[in-house]
Amino acid sequence: MARREECPACGTDLHVCRMCEFYDTSVAKNCREPIADEVRDKERANFCGYFKPVPGAFRQTGSAEADEAKARLAALFGEPQPDDATGSADSEADAAKKKLEQLFGGDGRKK
Repeated sequence: MARREECPACGTDLHVCRMCEFYDTSVAKNCREPIADEVRDKERANFCGYFKPVPGAFRQTGSAEADEAKARLAALFGEPQPDDATGSADSEADAAKKKLEQLFGGDGRKK
């Protein structure tokens, strides 16, 4: 397997410690290969010559936390949520205008 090979479905690096037969969180440096150099980021491509891939070993982490953080940011800035079925761009513009008027205390009429 080439060092920069990626998953065709998601683009994740495949030549990573977490995909290796020697990866073990219960030992020093998380590697059972005693003479392998330490790799700090276990989920990024590396140059380890002892790498032996294990099919199905990698499980992407942090996806739920990232989705939750994105939803909170969208709510903070008043963006529609991904599962919302909001109206047209006009209604979004109207909603934004109303929020600006509330923020600056205007009633929408020109003076």
